[in-house]
Amino acid sequence: MGPLRSTRRILTLLVLASSAALCHCSAQQPASLPNAPDATGSISGIITDTTGAAIPNAQISLEEPASKVNLLTVPTDTSGSFTLSPVTPGTYRIRIKAGGFSSWHVEDVVVRPGEAITITTVELGVEAIDSVVTAISVEDLAEQQITSEEHQRILGVLPNFYVSYLHGNAQPLSRRQKFKLALVVSRDPLTFFTAGVNAGVEQAQGSLAGYGPGFSGYAQRYAAAYGDHLSATFLGSAIFPSLLHQDPRYFYNGHGSILHRALYAISTVVICKGDNGKWQPNYSNVLGNAGSGAISSLYYPNSAKHDIQTSVDNVIIGIGEGSFGTLFQEFLLHHFTHGAPANP
Repeated sequence: MGPLRSTRRILTLLVLASSAALCHCSAQQPASLPNAPDATGSISGIITDTTGAAIPNAQISLEEPASKVNLLTVPTDTSGSFTLSPVTPGTYRIRIKAGGFSSWHVEDVVVRPGEAITITTVELGVEAIDSVVTAISVEDLAEQQITSEEHQRILGVLPNFYVSYLHGNAQPLSRRQKFKLALVVSRDPLTFFTAGVNAGVEQAQGSLAGYGPGFSGYAQRYAAAYGDHLSATFLGSAIFPSLLHQDPRYFYNGHGSILHRALYAISTVVICKGDNGKWQPNYSNVLGNAGSGAISSLYYPNSAKHDIQTSVDNVIIGIGEGSFGTLFQEFLLHHFTHGAPANP
């Protein structure tokens, strides 16, 4: 029985040794764990034009919203599809660019861990054509307009500079331009000629007798006639319009019923367009007429000087004469003015 017991004892030791070895191996190699879910996400979509045709090779960029730093850029394939991957969870901006199309961007695209985001099909519109535009200031445009107005002459002879046929598009005049236009009118050869005609008529009628006969009397009448024109032009068309920010020109209407046009023409004697484009009382015209009458008393002979009542009467008469003048401008003179647009 001794050998059998010894054999059993040896087998028992072998079994115990094998068990211990297996336990040791188990301790050294931990059990395998299931795979952890992917922490990144993806963004995909399809880019087409407005007809539904796919746009290949469009550049799709992933940007940080705040800094607009480009994190990832991929092109679209032949079907217009794209996929941005991997994308760390967060909030992003998607920018889409394609040659010949206007660029797009999609704001606040939120990607969560393991989430696949699909952007609804994006339709790109045709890119706007860049136009080369020459910048021009309001004053420069007004300069072009009054330069054109300086060529307006009734029957090709008489100046008709203070009429604008650009009723809705006329630009306001600067202070310099108001004085320039007054100077152009005042030194025009026809202005000197009409002053001479007026002086001749007055001398023939014996008006302003205090100036006397002969060349001396004619010269004084000529100076007075030209002085009246000069003071009325600069006061009513340059000085007061500059101070009061008013436009001294007549703005041709040319449309509507006869009554409508007539009322408009007459009203412009007492109302005018301001430099701000709004209609307002025509203080410049009234003050210009009154100021010109006051100045004339400095050089008229004593027998012809105006008292206050006469000055007031002259202002009223001037307004009446201005009404006839604007009616002629509205209905007649445009057809005889050379240099005026054919269809204002």
